[in-house]
Amino acid sequence: MKIAGRAITEYDLKLLKVFKSVVENGGFAAAEDELGITRSTISVHMNNLETRMRLTLCHRGRGGFMLTPDGQTVYQACLPLFSALGDFSHAVSQLSDEIAGPLVVLHADVLDDARHRLLAKTINTLMTEAPKLRITLDGDRIENIEQALLKDKAHVGIFPGYRKMAGLNYTDTLNEPIYLCCARAHPLFALSDDAITDALVAEHAAVVPGVEISQRGREQLKKLSRGAHAYQFDSRKALIASGRFIGYLPGSYVDKELKDGEFRLLCPTRYQYNFAQSLVSKQVPAEPKKVALFCRVLNQHIEQSDTWSGGVVE
Repeated sequence: MKIAGRAITEYDLKLLKVFKSVVENGGFAAAEDELGITRSTISVHMNNLETRMRLTLCHRGRGGFMLTPDGQTVYQACLPLFSALGDFSHAVSQLSDEIAGPLVVLHADVLDDARHRLLAKTINTLMTEAPKLRITLDGDRIENIEQALLKDKAHVGIFPGYRKMAGLNYTDTLNEPIYLCCARAHPLFALSDDAITDALVAEHAAVVPGVEISQRGREQLKKLSRGAHAYQFDSRKALIASGRFIGYLPGSYVDKELKDGEFRLLCPTRYQYNFAQSLVSKQVPAEPKKVALFCRVLNQHIEQSDTWSGGVVE
C-alpha cells in the first residue's frame, strides 16, 4: 500500500487513526477524550497527515468541521484498512493461550460497598489467573458504554439491560430487590406500614430514575408523584436524605442508613421491584478470551455471595 507514491508507514497509520477519530467525533474538540491528546496536538497530526498525503482533508474554523471530497474518500478507505488490521490482530491473539494486555470494564452506576467487594475479589482472581492483564475499571453513562463496546473500546459493561441494542449480548447477573425509602426527616418515617396507603404515598414528592427501568418498576413509579429526577443511585440517595423526597433504592445502597435508623423502607412487601444489572458484551468481540475470562470469574464470585442471584454468563 502506498500514500503519495510511497509505502505506508507506522506513523501514517497513527495519523490516519487520528483522522478517523476526528471524523467520527465530528471535530477536533470532540475527539480529544477518545484519543487522549489535546486539540492542538490533534491539529498538528492533521496538518502532518495532509502534508504527507498532499491533500486537503477537511476545513475547520468558525464554521465548524467539514470534510472535503478528498477527505471523504480517505475516510471511506480507512474503514476497511482498520477493520483488516483489527481482524489480523484478533486472529493472531487467539493463537496464544496467554491472556494479556488491556481489559476495559465499564459500569453505569456508582458502586456501593457490596459491588466494591465483588469487583475487588473479581480483579484479585483475574490478576492471579492472568497477571499480564492491564485492567481499566471506570464508570460512564449507558449510551457511552454501549458505543464503547460496539467499537471494541471496552470489553465488558455492567448496567441495567432494559433497553437492548443490536450487536450486544445481555445477561442479567446482579439481581436484588429495590425498595421505596424515606429519610428520618420525612413525614412518612414515623408512620406504621399499615397506615401507609397508595393515596398517601402519592401525596409526597418522589425522586425517580432518569433512565428506562423494568415493567414492574414502571408500574411502581406510576404510584408516585414525580418531584425530582436522578440518574445515579448516589444522587437519588442524596435527594432522599434531604427529607423532601421518597424514592426507590436497592437495599445494598442504604444498608448502613437502615442500620443507623436514618432511612426506613416503606411497606417493603408492597413497594419493591427487582433491580437487575446485566453483564453486557459485544456479540462478536475482538478479544473473546478476555470477555469469557472476566464473565467466568465474576460469576464465580457472584455464586459465592448471598447478596445477589442471577444467571451465569456463558
